[in-house]
Amino acid sequence: MSAYKHLLLALDFGPEHELLVARAQELARLHQARLTLVHVVEYMGPAYAGDMPLPDDFEIDKMLMEKAMEQLEELATGLKLPDVAAKVELGVAKHEITRVAKELDVDLIVVGSHGRHGLQLLLGSTANGVLHLAHCDVLAVRVKPKP
Repeated sequence: MSAYKHLLLALDFGPEHELLVARAQELARLHQARLTLVHVVEYMGPAYAGDMPLPDDFEIDKMLMEKAMEQLEELATGLKLPDVAAKVELGVAKHEITRVAKELDVDLIVVGSHGRHGLQLLLGSTANGVLHLAHCDVLAVRVKPKP
């Protein structure tokens, strides 16, 4: 088995993301691989249905993307790995994660799996979508919500 050269860690900043980060960091060190962190902001523009009217120039997606990039850059700095990059994308998570992976020639995607059952599973999950759309290996790390 050849070593992985470039890992993509997909993060949603859920309460259990530390486990995913630790797993990807361990794999990057073990394989001496590059690591790219990615977060996808789901497009919200016309979906906003709040009671408060928003000004026309209010760009909630842009604000979410900027905040996510700040979080990713802070996380990347703390990893103390030689080659870490960060990307924030806008769109549907499973499509953007697999698109970025292909674009960057990633050979392993690390994504969290929440173990959905029943109706939640039928509606689909990001991990399941990535698994079926990816051109490379996918490591779905089982994460459990903190009690």
